[in-house]
Amino acid sequence: MTATIELDNACPDHWTPDFDFCLRVLATACQAAALDHDVTVSLRFVDAEESRTLNLRYREKNASTNVLSFRADLPESLRANLTSEPLGDIVICPVVIEAEAREQLKTMEDHWTHMLVHGFYHLIGYDHMTESESATMEALEIECLKKLGISNPYLLV
Repeated sequence: MTATIELDNACPDHWTPDFDFCLRVLATACQAAALDHDVTVSLRFVDAEESRTLNLRYREKNASTNVLSFRADLPESLRANLTSEPLGDIVICPVVIEAEAREQLKTMEDHWTHMLVHGFYHLIGYDHMTESESATMEALEIECLKKLGISNPYLLV
């Protein structure tokens, strides 16, 4: 199993993880989720205005947000002919990540790692709309983050 990423950083004035950091995190997320096939993920780092616009358009929330995930949902007939399944897009807003990391007393690297993992698990079908879904997704995130040397992000500081 191989993870491939395409990275578009529209926020050069903010700290963002580099390609190797993102690839390491998403490869670990694939392993933790026991994916058995090659996948491709597009990452885009956006400013607060683009995040707000996307959040309003797709989630009807008029505010910037930390991470948005957009599943590719290709028909099986197309996926069968590909060597790597395109999972979709993860859009992350560095401004929101910075503010949350400060507020939650987390390092930038740890919070970025969590948001990359969180966004990735949305792409492969996990969600947190119900308590049961949330518990399942959080358990997988916690397991993955532990493999990356990061403690449970859901514990109160």
